[in-house]
Amino acid sequence: MPASASSAHGPASGLEGLVWRGDRLAVPDAPGLPTGHSRLDAVLPGGGWPRDALTELLLPRPGVGELGLLLPLLARVAPRRWAVCIAPPEPLYAPALAAAGVPLDRLLLVEAASPAHARWAARQALASGACDVVLLWLADADMGALRRLQLAAEENATPLVLLRPDSLVRQPSPAVLRVALAARPGGVDVRILKRRGPPLATSISIDLPELMLAARADAWRSARPQPVPVALFSPPEPRSGRASVHALVRPLSSRPGPAGIHPRAQ
Repeated sequence: MPASASSAHGPASGLEGLVWRGDRLAVPDAPGLPTGHSRLDAVLPGGGWPRDALTELLLPRPGVGELGLLLPLLARVAPRRWAVCIAPPEPLYAPALAAAGVPLDRLLLVEAASPAHARWAARQALASGACDVVLLWLADADMGALRRLQLAAEENATPLVLLRPDSLVRQPSPAVLRVALAARPGGVDVRILKRRGPPLATSISIDLPELMLAARADAWRSARPQPVPVALFSPPEPRSGRASVHALVRPLSSRPGPAGIHPRAQ
């Protein structure tokens, strides 16, 4: 009888680790990828971005701080691996990425003629097995298309970050993590909409050094005519009333065209 009782309890204790209870954070098989922001890591299952799943960032507009939030992830691309950015709404500003520690020779920028082409490129990047992270800017996708993206990320054990308008917040999504972002002076407010764990009632305020530098530079610009350090971001509230530009677009300068990123295969 004692042996029987022991065997009865053994499987139960084993199953305990396989069942996710909604009143606690899930414990994934592998730790999450650190976000670079300790307050955010503390509320995410696994302590970071999901490694082999779809993460969805919902934005009121491009340039609210989404790339500042993701820079630590992009900067950790391993040698002989790739980070892929697909269909960004504005040209990425290569010097600012390099200054933030992103290895430009491991960064691929993919332009897409349509949302369908962008989704196809994302699936190909995931299936390549050569990417540490894939970023996809996408508004047009039904549940079936999103499910295929989630399965591709899961099957190829590669994190896929989907950046979408927050007008789609009520659209069902297979993403294991859904996050809504809002701009704030010097940073971003992060609201967890969906995670493998209990709901999080309050948003998390995260300081982004690039945004803080941009705000200081904007203040200095009116008082000091000399050039100021180039910042990753424009101020969240442009003084001219113009819509803010994407996080890493080229600032106004004497050069006419956007800075291109042309990585060479190695």
